[in-house]
Amino acid sequence: MKVETILKTKGDAVVTVQPNATVGAAIRRLKLERIGALVVSSNGVEPLGIISERDIVLGLAEHGAELLGLKVADLMTCELRTCAPQDSIKHVMHEMTRGRVRHLPVLDHGKLVGIVSIGDVVKNRLDEIELEVNVLRDYARLTAAPH
Repeated sequence: MKVETILKTKGDAVVTVQPNATVGAAIRRLKLERIGALVVSSNGVEPLGIISERDIVLGLAEHGAELLGLKVADLMTCELRTCAPQDSIKHVMHEMTRGRVRHLPVLDHGKLVGIVSIGDVVKNRLDEIELEVNVLRDYARLTAAPH
């Protein structure tokens, strides 16, 4: 299974934030969209970084209430881990685990075409397992039937 399969199911919409937006505005956007991360981009196509709930919590510990007035660019994670539509789900799981991240922007030739979260990956894996169980159950019924 590939990343593009997940994007076909969930869609390719990516919520982005400008690097010069305040962290307070980013927090409001996270709440409004009910998501855990925003891709930071000046043009909505080329990612500059990502700001996640984890970045915000760490920023709060370091800056206190002043955090709300900081720019997203001051807090975002710049070392962006990404994946491509053709990458396998296994590769994505490995990257998320290795990098200890829960969101991977999907890039196609350097352009943002989607985002996958750990929740998307888990849902995909559970759907695969359910399909396998159903196929095995049907096979068992067929082979157990009297001839």
